[in-house]
Amino acid sequence: MGAPLWLRWLKVYAYGGCIIGTGVLLFNYTTPTDEDIINALSPELRLQYERERGLRRAEQQNLMQIAKETSASSNPIWQTGAIQSPWEKNPSAVKSSDHFEKLKADQVQKEELDRIRKQLAEIREKSEQKTKQFVNDRSWWKLW
Repeated sequence: MGAPLWLRWLKVYAYGGCIIGTGVLLFNYTTPTDEDIINALSPELRLQYERERGLRRAEQQNLMQIAKETSASSNPIWQTGAIQSPWEKNPSAVKSSDHFEKLKADQVQKEELDRIRKQLAEIREKSEQKTKQFVNDRSWWKLW
């Protein structure tokens, strides 16, 4: 016979508690805080985050106000909500959003094309220099 039943259950709880405790400790000491993540960002991304923080806060407050108004009503949420569907009720908002995204994509594409053109010009210059150097360095040709 082995150990008594209560001792086996005690071992199960002790091992389980150790496993759970280890997991909690690892989570607490290895998970970065929000400040750590923000400090790890590049300066450009950190600046963008700081600029957009007020916008996100205002959007969240607006959403909470709408939720309070909706919860105070006795009608279903789809009839009382002040949030309009951008596709059904305000097609101009969708068009302006699409227009903005298209302009942004065009700008990114133009920048990429300019970068590629500069690289191509550099490659052509290097190729021409190598060709001139090859023509000037043809020592075997001087024999004829």
